[in-house]
Amino acid sequence: MYEVEALGTEIDPGSNVLLTGPALSGKRGLALDVLAEGTRNGEGAIMVTTKDSADRLLSQFEKREPYEGRPIAVVDTVTRQQGVNDVRDSDRIKYTSSPVDMTGIGIKLSSFLEAFYKDRGIRKNRVMVHSLSTLLMYSDLQTVFRFLHVFTGRIQSVDGLGLYCIDSTAHDDQTMNTLKQLFDGIVETSEDAEPSVRFANA
Repeated sequence: MYEVEALGTEIDPGSNVLLTGPALSGKRGLALDVLAEGTRNGEGAIMVTTKDSADRLLSQFEKREPYEGRPIAVVDTVTRQQGVNDVRDSDRIKYTSSPVDMTGIGIKLSSFLEAFYKDRGIRKNRVMVHSLSTLLMYSDLQTVFRFLHVFTGRIQSVDGLGLYCIDSTAHDDQTMNTLKQLFDGIVETSEDAEPSVRFANA
């Protein structure tokens, strides 16, 4: 089981959880708290960012937990899209050309999972995607659904814990309901209340 104090619950290995709420309701902060909590217990943390550069995300993480020497990695889909082409993949950060390159995102995620799981013997890994709303800006729902179907399956196959942020106010009900089918649990955030947590098996 994954102990998730930030959500006040335990979550089964291989689970994928959607964090949904309006903009600025704390979804990313909550997901980072869940990841930081894991690294304190020796678990791996992998962040897929479609909104901020890897450096910015790592500095956000650093406010919660020092990341040097910890199994923490970022798939950055932003930096090259902004025209910074001289960045190179490293043990901690791997780059794709843009958020449209979903095949690339999947490949880079898999290589980090393999490095943590096989090479470093880390059996529990928490993965955050921030944000699905950006993917939906660049690609249609069917493409994003197919990508997530594969991505969530990958998390399931390695007994990971997947966290996916989406801005609920940016998408219609049909889009939200279609995507919700892929997840084992839903966490709803709001600006003035504690997050609510629902699991299919609860």
